[in-house]
Amino acid sequence: MSRKWFNLEAQTDDAIFGGQESAFSGLGLTKYQRMGGFAACFVGGLGVSLLGAILLFLGATGAFATLFAVGAILSLVGTGFLVGFKTQLEKMFKPVRIVATILLFASIIMTFVSAFVLPAILCIIFVIVQYLAFLWYSLSYIPYARTLVKSWVGM
Repeated sequence: MSRKWFNLEAQTDDAIFGGQESAFSGLGLTKYQRMGGFAACFVGGLGVSLLGAILLFLGATGAFATLFAVGAILSLVGTGFLVGFKTQLEKMFKPVRIVATILLFASIIMTFVSAFVLPAILCIIFVIVQYLAFLWYSLSYIPYARTLVKSWVGM
C-alpha cells in the first residue's frame, strides 16, 4: 500500500494539485514546522473564537464579532500551512468551492456589519451561516464528503 499521500515531504503539486514543484517549496518549512503552524493557527483560532463567545454572553457584541471572525480567518490561514498558501488561494476559487468561499467571506463581513449596525440577533445568525459555510468549504476537500452529507440531510 502506497503511503505517498501521507508523506507531505514527498508530495508535489502534481501529485496533489497538478503542478510540477513541491507543494511547500516556497515556504522553506519542514514538515513538522508546517504541522506546527497549522496546529498553532487552528488552536489559536479556536481560542480567539471561544473568547469571542464568552464576550457575547457578557453583552459585547462588537468584540464577539471581531474575535469570532479573526478566529475563523486564523483557522483558514492554518490550512495554508498544510497545502501551501498560493495553492490554497487557487483552490478556494475553483468551481467546486467558489460558492462556499464567497458565502464564507460574505458571512464574515456580515457578522461585522450586524455586530455594529444591525440588531444583535442577526450577528448570531451570520455566525451560524459562517460556521456552516466553513464546514461546507472544508468538506469540499474530502472526496465524497459533500455527497455523504447531502444523503444524510436528504438533499
